[in-house]
Amino acid sequence: MPTTVTAAVVPGTGRPFAVQQLQLDDPRPDEVRVRLVATGVCHTDANVRDGLLPTPLPAVLGHEGAGVVEAVGDRITTVAPGDQVVLSAAYCGYCRKCRAGLVAYCEDLMAQDFGGRRRDGSTSLSSADGPVSSHFFGQSSFATHANVVETAVVKVSPDVPLRTLAPLGCGMQTGAGTVLNELRPEAGSSLVVFGVGAVGGAAIMAARVAGCTTVIGVDLHESRLELAERIGATHTVNPATTDVVEAIAKITHGDGIQYAVDTTAVPAVLRQAAASLAIRGTLALVGAAPAGTDVRFEIGESLVKGWTFKTVIQGSAVPQVFIPRLVELWRQGRFPFDKLVQTYALDDINTAFADSASGKVVKPVIVF
Repeated sequence: MPTTVTAAVVPGTGRPFAVQQLQLDDPRPDEVRVRLVATGVCHTDANVRDGLLPTPLPAVLGHEGAGVVEAVGDRITTVAPGDQVVLSAAYCGYCRKCRAGLVAYCEDLMAQDFGGRRRDGSTSLSSADGPVSSHFFGQSSFATHANVVETAVVKVSPDVPLRTLAPLGCGMQTGAGTVLNELRPEAGSSLVVFGVGAVGGAAIMAARVAGCTTVIGVDLHESRLELAERIGATHTVNPATTDVVEAIAKITHGDGIQYAVDTTAVPAVLRQAAASLAIRGTLALVGAAPAGTDVRFEIGESLVKGWTFKTVIQGSAVPQVFIPRLVELWRQGRFPFDKLVQTYALDDINTAFADSASGKVVKPVIVF
């Protein structure tokens, strides 16, 4: 029988979230019913709200959920009722990339995470006006309850606080995974992060976990630079007052930076990042830009640098493997991502998004 749930719905492109009562259908054999405890706010949610990504509206978004399993379908083998779980990005599990362990690059990624429907075309949510898109990132966790696909579910220890863990599902995984899974910097190496929000903050913390001895945070917000220093940055640069390329050259004694992470996807910032690289340096882009965005790189003098540019999704992580690792690092005080979090009630979700956009808050989390 359908269950009445409370959810934040995006009614149409560019419109604010509206908290409504919806009907949630029964979980399918391959789904997990989760009672949400908390859900992180991510820039990707805002991009869908504003029409920059293609999920059909109206929709329930939210893709950094954490909660408790209430029921499981007949085909579920990885969790049971009562288990604590963190929710992450969905993947098909069947394509060549998934079979190779590259689940972040699932060949069916857009349908799995942005399609707003199950594989059979159905949606789990409805209102008096008709269907509401569900299964955003396999979960749609801006709701008190969700029917979640199994690939989006990550079991965690019963003694960890779910209110704290919610941001791990996307932003923290992306920043930390880009460093630990993709760049893999050597101990004693140098790394710079452009844009010290939630993703950038996670990258800074991961750089210290990896043993980087020069970790630079670049941001326009002084408050975020101060936070960056508290979570592991050895140096900070504000491009509003300082030439970033010159500052990085000075910090690295003229060698340039070995690893750079850009969370902004701003073409001018990417050019600065590339110009800051050392010989054989690597630049990883994790920020999302509108389709068709181009960036120019100098390829004459920089040819002899032998540098690398790559794009990274979800930190190239397998969530069921990587998120438990982050939880253990947090337990040890080596990944203090909770310092970035401020909580909000569901009714205040639009304020949470506004505070995130303005830079007032690094990582808003909706608590149910």
